[in-house]
Amino acid sequence: MEFIAVLAGLLLATQIVAHLCRRVEIPEVIGQILVGIIAGPAVLDWVHLNSMMNEFQEIGVIILMFIAGLESDLSLLRKYLKPAVVVALLGVIVPIVIMGPVSYMFGFTKLESLFIGVIFATTSVSISVAVLREFNRLDSREGATVLGAAVADDIIGVILLSVMISVINGSSNSGHGNGQPLGIVLLMQLVFFGGTYLLIRWLAPYLIHMSDRLLTVASTSVMAMIICLGMAAIADYVGLSGAVGSFFAGIAVANTKHKEVVDRSFIPIGYAMFIPLFFVSVGLNMRFDNIGESFVFVIVMTILACLTKLLGCGAGAKLSGFSMPSSYIVGSGMVARGEMGLITAQIGYEAHLLSPMYYSDVITVIIIATVLAPFILKNALKRSANELE
Repeated sequence: MEFIAVLAGLLLATQIVAHLCRRVEIPEVIGQILVGIIAGPAVLDWVHLNSMMNEFQEIGVIILMFIAGLESDLSLLRKYLKPAVVVALLGVIVPIVIMGPVSYMFGFTKLESLFIGVIFATTSVSISVAVLREFNRLDSREGATVLGAAVADDIIGVILLSVMISVINGSSNSGHGNGQPLGIVLLMQLVFFGGTYLLIRWLAPYLIHMSDRLLTVASTSVMAMIICLGMAAIADYVGLSGAVGSFFAGIAVANTKHKEVVDRSFIPIGYAMFIPLFFVSVGLNMRFDNIGESFVFVIVMTILACLTKLLGCGAGAKLSGFSMPSSYIVGSGMVARGEMGLITAQIGYEAHLLSPMYYSDVITVIIIATVLAPFILKNALKRSANELE
């Protein structure tokens, strides 16, 4: 019963803090992470990660990635395919090319440096969407390009993360991939992605359609959960992260006519318990023992986290025919890392792509960059409005 009491306390704390965060217009996930930092070993040392908490937070990642896939608007990506892909590609390449080598200069290994580049290649536009909506620019060409590029960015980021986990798991020959040699693991993953296409194209729509005929409560949502967890389990078996499988499961279910029904049911399932506990666990993993030594690293990487997306995605927009003010809007709209950055960091941490010594520093950079992102975007929108007057 002790775990249940801790669970109740953490959920109460996350609700209160999330409410306060919304009142002051900062991302609620930051407050949830703060709950973990304060309650965990970093400050009060009241709560520690245990096997039960790990299972809950892992389910939280799986559901969160499923919702991300579910809300990925592929039709929007198709409509603005060229600018979205160019923006996404440069927004992925520039952080990896710049932040990877800079991390290496700070003493990270080559693998850790590459992974840090992959972490900061991610984008989370939930905050940007709110700002664009506030300025009535969400349905503009810039807003649609940001949303389309975010979809492409998510897919590219998931694939890069998959490749890195495949390499480390295959080379270490432990944990995932059922202990198979790297060649066999890569072959299984190739089959997995082939099966993912079949799932998106035919299997998921058929299973969701069949669920309509079941005389059970919430049959469609239950079938979607089966697809989500099933894909997560298969992805884990072939040496990928379960979150990768659930992301593509979300894209598959989004391809059906029941997308809205599933979305409405998964959001309360996830956000009632599992997703807040994931962000709390991020805080529980954090330590500040060497914060003085890593201060310069955090400052430099925060600046680069903002500039690499701003310049990379802005350059992609400019190459796609946008004006300078519009390119500034697109670039600033892609700065926030938010949930996607945190998920990528957590998955890599569990896959030993990032050492515990530097985990807190990377999370701190993600949080600061995410807080700064809406201010950068508001500045871009105001400057654009002034130039139109």
